[in-house]
Amino acid sequence: MTQSADATIEQPAVALASAQGMANPDIWPAYDYPVPLQPDDEARIAGLLAAMTIEEKVGQLVQADLCCVTPEDVKTYNLGSILVGGNSGPNGNDLSPAPDWLAAADEFYLSSVDTSDGGVGIPLVWGTDAVHGHSNIIGATLFPHNIGLGAMRDVALIEKIGAITAKEIRVTGQEWTFAPTVAVPQDFRWGRAYEGYSSDPDLVASYVGAMVRGLQGPPGNDDLLSGPYVIASTKHFLADGGTDNGVDQGDSSISEEDLRDIHGKPYGPAIAEGVSTVMISFSSWHGKKMTGNKSLVTGVLKDRMDFGGFVVSDWNAHGQVAGCTNESCPQALMAGIDMYMAPDTWKPVYEDLLARAKAGTIPMARIDDAVTKILRVKGRLGLFDAGKPSDRPLSGQYELLGAPEHRAVAREAVRKSLVLLKNEGILPIAPGGRLLVAGDGADDIARQSGGWTLTWQGTGVDNSHFPGATSIWDGLKQAVEAGGGSAVHSPDGSFTQRPDAAVVVFGETPYAEFQGDRAALALDPELTKPYDTIRELKAKGIPVVALMVTGRPLYTNPALNAADAFAVAWLPGSEGGGIADVLIGDTSGNARYDFAGKLPADWPRTTLLSEGVLYPYGYGLDYSSPAQGWAALPELDTEALAGDSRLWFSAGAPAARWSLLVTGETTGEQTRITTVPAEALGGRARITAENYLVQEGARRFTIASGNASVQLRNFEPVNIDRETNADIMLLVTAKVWESPTSARLGAIGEGSRGFTAFDMPQNDEFVRYGIPLKCLRSNGADVTSLTQPFVLETSGPTDFALGEVRLGTDAQQILPCS
Repeated sequence: MTQSADATIEQPAVALASAQGMANPDIWPAYDYPVPLQPDDEARIAGLLAAMTIEEKVGQLVQADLCCVTPEDVKTYNLGSILVGGNSGPNGNDLSPAPDWLAAADEFYLSSVDTSDGGVGIPLVWGTDAVHGHSNIIGATLFPHNIGLGAMRDVALIEKIGAITAKEIRVTGQEWTFAPTVAVPQDFRWGRAYEGYSSDPDLVASYVGAMVRGLQGPPGNDDLLSGPYVIASTKHFLADGGTDNGVDQGDSSISEEDLRDIHGKPYGPAIAEGVSTVMISFSSWHGKKMTGNKSLVTGVLKDRMDFGGFVVSDWNAHGQVAGCTNESCPQALMAGIDMYMAPDTWKPVYEDLLARAKAGTIPMARIDDAVTKILRVKGRLGLFDAGKPSDRPLSGQYELLGAPEHRAVAREAVRKSLVLLKNEGILPIAPGGRLLVAGDGADDIARQSGGWTLTWQGTGVDNSHFPGATSIWDGLKQAVEAGGGSAVHSPDGSFTQRPDAAVVVFGETPYAEFQGDRAALALDPELTKPYDTIRELKAKGIPVVALMVTGRPLYTNPALNAADAFAVAWLPGSEGGGIADVLIGDTSGNARYDFAGKLPADWPRTTLLSEGVLYPYGYGLDYSSPAQGWAALPELDTEALAGDSRLWFSAGAPAARWSLLVTGETTGEQTRITTVPAEALGGRARITAENYLVQEGARRFTIASGNASVQLRNFEPVNIDRETNADIMLLVTAKVWESPTSARLGAIGEGSRGFTAFDMPQNDEFVRYGIPLKCLRSNGADVTSLTQPFVLETSGPTDFALGEVRLGTDAQQILPCS
């Protein structure tokens, strides 16, 4: 039962504590965790604790990623859990077919319960980021991302989506989803904002209980695996959506009252529904990392809110706690973390915890408490008696993946999430005429699905990876042809037969954390080309509907001005037909379905929300809305606002306040390249322009002999520590006419260097090479303070061009770490 927070006046000492990241649990609402303790489970847990060795107990506290663990490891170290990250998959293939996932689940399970070494054999639990459907699996139903669900304002449908997601997860043998995300994003420059339902805490809170109930069943549910359920995880505790300037994994300097009333509010309904796990945020509050904040994790979440499940950290987030590294962080356990998500560092974390436990520097009581909480959730799940995954209900029923009844629910969610911002009488589109579908996003299921789709960033896949799915184009085509009309897909808007109307699909391309943060609420310039298409079609007298695919509200005044109608599709997922359900009318000229979506957050007037709201939270037209006269909106030049902290060299120039240098590694010669052509190294090097993407968009370096170094130097040291924790790479796009004798790629900081050998074969086209940032770190670079984040050293005669240097995940060729 919820209790009101104490309405006390904050005293100076309390204010000081808050400013130091220390919460006062007494001012937070109190709840009662409704999951009853089962006598048989409690007896089993007591017996296990008495029988377990210290090694087995520590193993339960550690979760490894599929990329970096084997079934034999699970048996040897008695690991309590594994997960599959966005770029992992069975057999090293994140695009493995569904049967491979089930086979891997069996293999890992059987290793965990193997007692041939005399151990107790506790089954592991497998977690996955099924954040908009079972989105790692080819053929699964993909629902709109959470921001779209927030637009639809339908709690009952949320529960259905949770239930379908649970069923499809069970088909491939997993038991735990890291969902729902209950972030309340306040700054949509944050790259994970689309994972939040809304900027409004009341709307988010209204959805959370329904999603948890759909995934887990009612809070009194026991033996979940005997039914169509999995365990859920609300994330990320706390204020991941409230960081200053929307910086991912950043710091939140808000008051404790705002921390409680905005970002803490969704956790009440989650606890009331008996959510089994809570994932702690990477972010910090007043400089103190959440993963090490005992006042919040233990004081607020566990004690005050009475959360009775177990607490898991995020991907190597323990390494960001003060005084910690990825390999060692007892502080996290003492703060209240029960399970370390240590994907590629699980072994040193295990060994460090074990050594400290044996030395008595970590209290055995805290270890036993954490193990007990984990075992209780496993007991509630029914894991001890469920047998191997392939023997459980729903396992191997691959026809449930993307089943027609599941896709029908997703399609309903799509049409209910559409938000109409402008309509000058051209919608709905009559199905009997000729429709032109233009724009670069119309026939791209990966793009309409966004990040966390098959791959971590949602990149590197195409329509062939989505069997049974429907692109926006296909949905429109089917609807128009069903009414006796015709449709043509022409991305650039060209046509031979004049259309009666056009739909231009544009917007964001897929991204997830790290890659998604923006400096301004604007599309990258290369994504605004469809604006010209809209204008050109309008100039020819063709009615145009602008349809935006996006994970967040963005400045789009040019499209709003130019188009006759403007609708926001968000990131609809696999069922693009839901858009046609609303945009295309029936044969009598009436709407088949009306617009029902309302904005889940304010829509900006400019590229910064602080400069004004164009459409407020809750805005959304429908077909009964009265006609509104259109007053032209101011249009800005956003080219200069498109700066991205991860783009270091492009269009022939380094990032702002950076320098492109050519140096002699042995002679100390150094030349800053500002214009071309130029010479360096006493005439040994000639630098010229080469075309890449745009005219003269690359720089060509022709080295006659000897050692040379091409590098980017910055005025302020770059900290890429958080990117190094993930699968982010240093990406170098290069074309090679003459291969050097040898080459090395690396980065330099104050007193540190990290390099790897770089094979530069002759190639007639530009190739995007990638080296994992963690390789640079492991080879000695101080990734917290890089002064030369990119260095390419060559020896001997060579001739190559650089087209781009940036951070990302979409390498065409990944370089080995040597």
